[in-house]
Amino acid sequence: MNSASRFILYVADQARSAAFYAHVLGMQPRLHVPGMTEFALPGGGVLGLMPVAGIRNLLGAALPDPGAASGIPRAELYLVLPEPSVCHARALAAGARELSPMLARDWGHAAAYSLDPDGHVLAFASVN
Repeated sequence: MNSASRFILYVADQARSAAFYAHVLGMQPRLHVPGMTEFALPGGGVLGLMPVAGIRNLLGAALPDPGAASGIPRAELYLVLPEPSVCHARALAAGARELSPMLARDWGHAAAYSLDPDGHVLAFASVN
């Protein structure tokens, strides 16, 4: 099994989110089965997309229903890429809502921010 770190976003519609991220990242998922889609991220990480409807079955009733937070930002995916403006433009073209255009940031990156269809914050960045 690959030991890369995995970041899993809970999504309302797995097929819609898989198509969105395939367009944004410019790649097909490395895994796409009922209940999980995975994309290999730059630097060795893995982005997982899991339907929110099944998460309670997996983690149990002690977890508050993630579906109740629909549209409320609960995670940020911060990707440092060679051409972040390209991914940001593709995200907007695929239906993301822009939060901030590409700007130089105080921490030494240029970054643009948007919201994916499930309300997760996306940041596409490069080192200045």
